[in-house]
Amino acid sequence: MIDTSEWFRKAITAGSIAAAVFVSTGCAGLLPEAKQQTQTPWRSYDEAQAMFDKVLPGKTTLSDLKALGVDPGQVPNVSHLGHADMLRRLLPTSSFDIEVLEPGLRACMTADRPCFAYEIEQISLDRQRYGNFWLDFFNFKRQVNVSGWQFDAIFVIKGDTVIYKHWSGKPNLHQKEEERSPLGPLQGLGSSLIRK
Repeated sequence: MIDTSEWFRKAITAGSIAAAVFVSTGCAGLLPEAKQQTQTPWRSYDEAQAMFDKVLPGKTTLSDLKALGVDPGQVPNVSHLGHADMLRRLLPTSSFDIEVLEPGLRACMTADRPCFAYEIEQISLDRQRYGNFWLDFFNFKRQVNVSGWQFDAIFVIKGDTVIYKHWSGKPNLHQKEEERSPLGPLQGLGSSLIRK
């Protein structure tokens, strides 16, 4: 004859273990995620770098540049820098010798027809919360894993031709953020009561 009390005890134990596993792992999927990405034609750091490598100073024309997606009139997050803004952005602020500049920039300094520039600033960040769901939910401990990439480039144009280019970037951004609030949801209560 089957001992029903033993069977119920084992069933309750198995159910308790399953519930504990769900609470500890299943709830982590309920944590919010966020993504920050500037809208440009390049979906990755490698794509942006490949575009930059195709631009050849002295050969690439303005229409070539626009065909590569560098067009402030059509593509978001590409800036048009006038002559003064371009010089402020590229030249040192202290006194300097014009002879130490790149030939392309030197040509802009002495040109009767001013140069201008197109600037790209692209960042793509993925923010994922991780850790204990209940500590996060009640604001005791919030942990965020941030990953992504950043690419910045500038193209100096004289007349109809790119004469100088420069880039900087971070192909692999990664950081962890952690915020602790010992009082959890009550942490900001004191300051809000004082303001009233």
